[in-house]
Amino acid sequence: MSVIKINALTVRAEMREEVERRFAGRAGLVESAEGFEGFQFLRPVEGIDRYLVVTQWRSEEDFQRWTESQAFKHGHAQAAKEANAHGHGHGHGGPAAASAELWSFEVIQSAEPKA
Repeated sequence: MSVIKINALTVRAEMREEVERRFAGRAGLVESAEGFEGFQFLRPVEGIDRYLVVTQWRSEEDFQRWTESQAFKHGHAQAAKEANAHGHGHGHGGPAAASAELWSFEVIQSAEPKA
């Protein structure tokens, strides 16, 4: 059964453009990870301050293997390096999100469009 990982990023209004810019330039390494099934980056539209980074994995083990991989570390280091180069974040190139929570779910039912 697939697992869904949702990284809920709390982003202040003045940092929304920055967080979107950073995700637009992401390394895209996750797409080659074993067990990876999908990615979505969701923008809030109804007065909330949380962006959602949603990934789907074949198994919890595949997700854990990804987070421990060199590609994961490289992708996140690249994002931090770019933030520092642009002087964005909390005045020093730090995180664009004020906080983050990781939510985990198992897919117990899903549907596809009918042909």
